Amino acid sequence: MTENRSATDIFRLLADDTRVDILRAVAVAQYELEGIGSGAAELAFSEIYDHVDVENTSKLSYHLGELTGAYLRKSDDGYSLSHAGERIVRFILSENYEQPESFGPEPVDGVCVFCGEEALEAKLSHQFFRIDCTACEQQVTGQPITPAQVRTRNGESLVGSVKLRSAEDARQIRRGMCPECGAQLSADVVAVPDSPLPDADSFVVTSTCEECLREYNSPLTYSVVYHPASIAFHWDRGVDVTARGIWEFHEHVYEGRWTSEQTASDPEEYEVVLRQGDDAVRLYLDSAATVVRTERVRGESGEFRHS
Repeated sequence: MTENRSATDIFRLLADDTRVDILRAVAVAQYELEGIGSGAAELAFSEIYDHVDVENTSKLSYHLGELTGAYLRKSDDGYSLSHAGERIVRFILSENYEQPESFGPEPVDGVCVFCGEEALEAKLSHQFFRIDCTACEQQVTGQPITPAQVRTRNGESLVGSVKLRSAEDARQIRRGMCPECGAQLSADVVAVPDSPLPDADSFVVTSTCEECLREYNSPLTYSVVYHPASIAFHWDRGVDVTARGIWEFHEHVYEGRWTSEQTASDPEEYEVVLRQGDDAVRLYLDSAATVVRTERVRGESGEFRHS
């Protein structure tokens, strides 16, 4: 059982090469066995012994006993990885404890949300993928990136993977789930009158995870881009927003085609309008940035009507 173990005790279990080898061996053996059957394979003591370089069965029994409850589960059929075991062994196998390889600077499509210039460059800075504007020297966007993500892709596909990850993370955040740990997020819409962003969107959504202490910030307009109403609206007009990076939306805000405003204060309500050509989709949000209703608007002679 692990209820009375501290985090220090749990991680101290990994300060032994044999135990790390056991976790790695269980993951490899499960991978090989799951290709034959279905579900998570449970490994017998003898199967683990065949995969690990350990002096004798007594030593293996001791190490399995230490790992069980924290990183391994034990049943009558054998051993399998626990949730913590799954997370840590994937981290080990992917070597995501290493520093990412270097990348960039490389030019990328899009405009700067601050100055409107098409002068964006992508590069790695420590463990972050970031895009800077070479015209005004502002950082345009940035997000964490894993060493395995960099190691297994070239420049173009790496940028594509960042777009995919940012879209997936944004969808989870919009639904109130922390992409890092899966806990419930709390969200607030904050007015930023002195924001360096264009006047078209002076609100920021701050989503906070009280469990892992991650905080996610996004302009209000961007927070609804991956809402089903927005995805469908843009798809009908030949645009797949799910395949685009956040930085590829900047031109819409800079040029004032995407806008946000507070429409009520008791209770608080906000309106985001995403325009595509003469048409638009309107999304109405509450104070927690939850979309409460949507509507499409079709333009005629510069005016809008309900569709």
